[in-house]
Amino acid sequence: QVRLAESGGGLVQPGGSLRLSCAASGSIVSISAMGWYRQAPGKQRDMVATIISGGSTNYADSVKGRFTISRDNVKNTVYLQMSSLKPEDTAVYYCNAAGRGQSGGYYHDFASWGQGTQVTVSS
Repeated sequence: QVRLAESGGGLVQPGGSLRLSCAASGSIVSISAMGWYRQAPGKQRDMVATIISGGSTNYADSVKGRFTISRDNVKNTVYLQMSSLKPEDTAVYYCNAAGRGQSGGYYHDFASWGQGTQVTVSS
């Protein structure tokens, strides 16, 4: 079982910055992709940013130029540096990881979600 633990959410004023972290743990063989998604009240969960093992990144248009995703492959951790935050960035942010795990001597694919961390942008 692969578990994801997020941290770094909170309340910030418009124009401020926050850094989210998400650490993956468990019987991990490799992680092919990690990413951040967000869900505002009454809305669907949307992709914010993703990063694959080779380092290529993808961002939602609404966060390009303001958010930066990065990962530490040794620590199995992904980060989301958020700057110039806007009230519309307010949401629960979820971490996602997909890759290969091992259980009972067998390999298996996994795709896991974190429990979510609240980000509120308000004055």
